[in-house]
Amino acid sequence: MSDDRSGAHRAQAVRAVEVNRVAAVQRLFGLEARGELTSSHVQLVAQALGRSERTVWRWLAAARAEGRLDRMPAGRFTVTAEVRQLLALWGGNASRVHAELVERARKDPGRPKVPSLATLHRAIRRDLTAGERAGLRQGEKARRAHDVFAKRPPTHRNAVWEGDHKRVPVQVDVEGELVCPWVTWFIDCATKVIVGVAVTPHAPSRDAVLAALRSAIDRRAPYGPAGGLPAAIRVDRGKEFLCRTVTGAMGAFAVAVIDLPAYTPHLKGTIEALNDSVEEMHFVLLPRYTHRPKLTGGRPADPDAPALTYASFVSGLLEWVQWWNSEHRPDALGGRTPLQAWAADPTPMADVPAEQLAGFALEDDGRERTITTHGVRWHRRDYIADWMVGRTGTRVVVRHLPHHDDLIEARTPHP
Repeated sequence: MSDDRSGAHRAQAVRAVEVNRVAAVQRLFGLEARGELTSSHVQLVAQALGRSERTVWRWLAAARAEGRLDRMPAGRFTVTAEVRQLLALWGGNASRVHAELVERARKDPGRPKVPSLATLHRAIRRDLTAGERAGLRQGEKARRAHDVFAKRPPTHRNAVWEGDHKRVPVQVDVEGELVCPWVTWFIDCATKVIVGVAVTPHAPSRDAVLAALRSAIDRRAPYGPAGGLPAAIRVDRGKEFLCRTVTGAMGAFAVAVIDLPAYTPHLKGTIEALNDSVEEMHFVLLPRYTHRPKLTGGRPADPDAPALTYASFVSGLLEWVQWWNSEHRPDALGGRTPLQAWAADPTPMADVPAEQLAGFALEDDGRERTITTHGVRWHRRDYIADWMVGRTGTRVVVRHLPHHDDLIEARTPHP
């Protein structure tokens, strides 16, 4: 690290001298034009820039004779537009580019002389950034790995949440079929608390988003204590239905939804870091993890490992979320857990009253059901409530929160 940092300082120093030379020569040239130039002026410039007086006088002579204020560019080979195109064509392979240039020169003797392969390598290292070279070899994602991004300033709890989906690289058993589930979740950027989560055995849709949002907003048991209403939520336009669903659900609560450009993970770094962490800390330990190194021929190292049931997988993931919130201590929180950071934040919270949240994100399948002596039958379970006493035979419509079957809403259909 120290070498890279020193190199950056040296580059800045060289550039500063070049800029100061231009400013100094312009000033001396102006003094000379007015007949005010003296050797004292030249001496001051030489001392300030760490050059000899003779060198400064030579700069001034070049300005008079050639109109040139800075140094003469070195006569060396540089990466041209043609070379850049060939590098893109050959995936950054300088040897293939050199061979192509030699072949073109052979067919057209009027072309410029082709440099040696070593010269071409030096020019590529000098004229192309590390990000450009990586991008030519491995694509845009590799190029972006060399970009520099500023950090957002620290905020308070519920200032901003970030939401995303992640395809789980683990095969689980869903009714005899091996599938890779998906997790949809929201995280508070200031305290790193995972406020809401939903797991689906299939690619997530609107119901998963609404279920995760509902569990994030509701701070009553079995959710909370973190949650409430955020001031804003950042989502990725690359997941368009996620953005539309969040916008529609949160608009009634006057919560701003920030629609980020697609393929810009650095703009929602908190949730992206969570996606990486859950894989490195939890998924990698599970049987049938699909990113595990392969044997020769691409065969998995343990092809017969028994898969977790879907219920076991969900239970384990929710336990990991609980560990993350209450035991994990991210570096950014100064030794505190996310829940400790949340509890220590004095920022007031905005909660949604139970009666207003009751209908949030609830869905129904369009069917009417009948109250029997066992209550209402839904998804092979019976649900009862005190108000059902004496109402057997009454037709009701059932609404439920997707992926949460502990409670349902049963009401008489509208006339």
